[in-house]
Amino acid sequence: MTEPLDVAKLQRRLAEFAAARDWQPYHTPKNLVAALSVEASELVEIFQWLTPEESARVMDDPGTAHRVTDEIADVLAYLLQLCEVLGVDPLAALDAKIDRNERRFPAP
Repeated sequence: MTEPLDVAKLQRRLAEFAAARDWQPYHTPKNLVAALSVEASELVEIFQWLTPEESARVMDDPGTAHRVTDEIADVLAYLLQLCEVLGVDPLAALDAKIDRNERRFPAP
């Protein structure tokens, strides 16, 4: 049986993966943000010319679903690595942002 996934475990795996390849010198905030932007753009590219209806069904095609899943994973990987390098707890940051948005945009 595998252990449940959590953000800290994934960040450790990413750090270990990079360390085993001596990639840490390249994992600067600037480089990670650039890589994050590139991967997000690759995700956008999949949806670029789809209609709203087609985009809602994108996961119905196994080939496209695989591409979407891979690009989401790439985006998340770079985001988690950036958080690690900057010392940001991504879940705490999101929680705080939701709190601010609830105050800024109260429900009717």
